[in-house]
Amino acid sequence: MIHGLMWLPLLAIFIGLAWAGWNEYRKVEAYQVWAESYDRAKYDVKAMLGQRGRQLVWGKPTRQGPRSEESVSLDQVQAVRVLVKGAPVTGDPPSSGAAAIELALKDGTLRTIPFTDVDLATQWCQVLEQDRQTEPLA
Repeated sequence: MIHGLMWLPLLAIFIGLAWAGWNEYRKVEAYQVWAESYDRAKYDVKAMLGQRGRQLVWGKPTRQGPRSEESVSLDQVQAVRVLVKGAPVTGDPPSSGAAAIELALKDGTLRTIPFTDVDLATQWCQVLEQDRQTEPLA
């Protein structure tokens, strides 16, 4: 009986890990369905982000799709920059840390899109800056 009681916490941990894995799998499946309608999209634990033309849409990933969805047009964006650990990156970005893209809008407000990978945030920032500077097709 003692041996059974010793294995019980291990069984609980296994069940918890299995549930967490299934939950994350469902989030990725919801992202794949959501991302089909976008030209460019990304998924990570912190946020789902999609771009269709000059429109950006992002939200927190859930099993039903993004929650707390926000959107902005690149026409409203004045500047795009990468933040690492809450500070703007100047020069070469660090290889790790909590990253985000900050969108400075023409009305003076700031919007942040969280990322887990600094390199991916840097790549998205470069692409968004290029797209922002190109004139929209009439």
